[in-house]
Amino acid sequence: MDFSAEFDKAAGRLALAGSCRMADVPVLESALERARQAVSGTLAVSVSGAEAFDIGPAWLLHGFLAELRGRGTSVQLSGELPAHFKYLDELSGSAPEPGAAPAVPEARLVTLGRSIVERLESWYSELVFGGKLLGTAGRAFHSRRRLRIPSIVRHAYETGVQAIPIVSVIAFLISVISAYIGAQQLRPFGAEIFTVDLVAIGVLRELGVLLTAIMVAGRTGSAYAAEIGVMKLNEEVDALESMGLDPYEVLVLPRVLGLVIALPLLTVVADFMGLAGGGMLTRYLLDLPWPQFFTRLEAALGHTTFWAGLIKAPVFGALIGLTGTLRGLQVRESSRELGRLTTVAVVQSIFLVIFADALFAMYFLEIDF
Repeated sequence: MDFSAEFDKAAGRLALAGSCRMADVPVLESALERARQAVSGTLAVSVSGAEAFDIGPAWLLHGFLAELRGRGTSVQLSGELPAHFKYLDELSGSAPEPGAAPAVPEARLVTLGRSIVERLESWYSELVFGGKLLGTAGRAFHSRRRLRIPSIVRHAYETGVQAIPIVSVIAFLISVISAYIGAQQLRPFGAEIFTVDLVAIGVLRELGVLLTAIMVAGRTGSAYAAEIGVMKLNEEVDALESMGLDPYEVLVLPRVLGLVIALPLLTVVADFMGLAGGGMLTRYLLDLPWPQFFTRLEAALGHTTFWAGLIKAPVFGALIGLTGTLRGLQVRESSRELGRLTTVAVVQSIFLVIFADALFAMYFLEIDF
């Protein structure tokens, strides 16, 4: 049916009929212009006879009605509006049509209840993830083939060996900064020699493993979430299941074990570079000879100083690996969700690492470790 747009000035009525395509825009635009110039207080718009609207004419009519309402004109609609109006309303943020049910703001109690339910569902999904992974690990450790050693080695290499340069540089620079600040604060008391103690204990017990874990969380935790998330979007995880393979065995367990193996090794590298940075600063800033540095270093370190930092590394590695793989498996629907959950994986990994480090610190203090 051909499109027609008739405006009756005496009745203050605009009638639209037929299918309005892009080629019919001049007809619609002419009728809207006549109505715009003639209408004063009220305009009746009839779209009962209208059929399909292209988005261009729909946008033109939508803007015309919004303009009239903005001028205070009462618009009375009859018939079903074009389907594109819903999208255009969302795009412009305009108010719903007269007669539509007004949006009722949720009560605070409803909002609180919904957030509690969502949090409980999140905890439940995390418990399910942990249970499935433990079951998979139990089966894998009874079978060398299920353990997938080549995959573990590859992930340990990508996580550990390839991260050595950046971890080394960060550990070296942070220890230099710590030693410099310590020396400046101790100099008024003539206690610059204790800068060695500050650097040694700080790097070996806390800074070495903590900085390494934070770097790995940003570098590897995000990579795990993104890799598995892309697999979810491409339905590769579903393909593994359809072939009878366990995604937890193929994707999750090798990544977690690879990170648990690699992080202690990276921690040793960070400890060495941290001590080297502190030693260089004390040598060239405080003119402390190397033999005296090593003598003071040996006196400052206890039997548990090195192990207090190294014990934390596998735990931090497990937390980062579990968080990254969990968020990757939770990706659904779109690449926007992939980006959001990748960010969540990094933030939660760093939070869990710092929280676990605080628990370790309190526990070591209690047992005098």
